[in-house]
Amino acid sequence: MRGKYTFRLPPDLVDRIAEYATRRRVTQAAVVEAALASFLSPDGPDRLESALSRRLDHMTREIERLDRHITITNETLAVFVRFWLTSTPPLPDGAMAAARAKGRERYDGFVEAVGRRLAGSHGFAEELLHSTDSVNHPPSP
Repeated sequence: MRGKYTFRLPPDLVDRIAEYATRRRVTQAAVVEAALASFLSPDGPDRLESALSRRLDHMTREIERLDRHITITNETLAVFVRFWLTSTPPLPDGAMAAARAKGRERYDGFVEAVGRRLAGSHGFAEELLHSTDSVNHPPSP
């Protein structure tokens, strides 16, 4: 014999249950029943822990990837700044206006190039890693 319960749920949860039931082509009562059975099952905490563990592992890998990309970006910027500072001579006062105009023009070109790269599928970090791999492991003859 089935029992009958009446309870109130927040509107957003009601919407989520209805959407899920529609997507799965089942009744809302079946969705609630399955959710309660899963929640109350003795192995529920183990499954939840396993799911959380998988999610945390995935997040850890993503954070490590982001950390690697930030390290590459920082090192690239540091090398560029050091190179630029050591190889760029100071300009005489008379050439400053022309240098600023040329600098604005070059900066606009730089911004456009960055925009094109960001719109592409591969970023600088991937390109750098790929070029490093090809240097460290040249193709065999």
